[in-house]
Amino acid sequence: MSPTTLPAGGNWLTIGRWWPVLVGFVALYLPAYVEAWDVIWQTDDHAHGPIVLAVSAWLFWSKRAELAAVTAPQHRGLAWSVLALGLLVFVAGRALSSAVLVFGAQPLVVAGGLALIGGRPALRMAWFPIFYLVFMIPLPSVLVDALTGPLKQWVSVITESLLYTVGYPIARSGVTITVGQYQLLVADACSGLHSMFSLAALGTLFMYLMGRPSRLHNALMIAAIAPIAFGANVVRVIVLILVTYHLGDEAGQGFLHGAAGIVLMLVALVAFAALDALLFEAARRLRAPRTATSP
Repeated sequence: MSPTTLPAGGNWLTIGRWWPVLVGFVALYLPAYVEAWDVIWQTDDHAHGPIVLAVSAWLFWSKRAELAAVTAPQHRGLAWSVLALGLLVFVAGRALSSAVLVFGAQPLVVAGGLALIGGRPALRMAWFPIFYLVFMIPLPSVLVDALTGPLKQWVSVITESLLYTVGYPIARSGVTITVGQYQLLVADACSGLHSMFSLAALGTLFMYLMGRPSRLHNALMIAAIAPIAFGANVVRVIVLILVTYHLGDEAGQGFLHGAAGIVLMLVALVAFAALDALLFEAARRLRAPRTATSP
């Protein structure tokens, strides 16, 4: 193996073309990452941010050989425009202390930088890692305020109906649930809005890694993300209520409260995998030739 070549393909000279983009991006966003780590990423609502960042970095790293092989584009006008727009949104976000704008600019900055060096071929190769950065954007407060109330109400109604059906002494007043001698409030965090967003990130990554070629298959999986995320959150709330009812309020608000988040992710992941397998098997059976039967 030559000391100037990489096992994954591409040489150090061609890969060196990407260093200005990488260094510039790190210099631009590292302070924002540090601030997010100290503030918004410490909250349950945005704790998925570092995970999305790590996954995106891994996805880009997995494309390093293909990106190193692309040739520089002759026309960079559109690339400069996208990059300039991203930088403008980033500067506005920093000036207004808006994490939505700062992280909303990230896909534009990355796409513009890639297009400058590798043109459209680089964008085609890295479209999913670029898109995945969208899940780092905090949900706007206007959207959160508009959707949290109805979601809490639906979670409360469904939870009460299910547990009442199986015989638990449960009643509901708005989003306050009484079970036995305990009274629990379905708080904003239990509405499921932010968990839906993080589970959407999990679902799209699952779909990308599975790589199903059928557009119908992928469309059905995308359509199922929100219902699966909502259903998984209902399971989480039910688990918390059952833990509180059987083990006491201290257990419900302690370690097991955090563990319920793991239950949420596991339920959603199992549901995604089950639906994917079901759709794949249904498509396989439809494609399989039918054997003729003799009269």
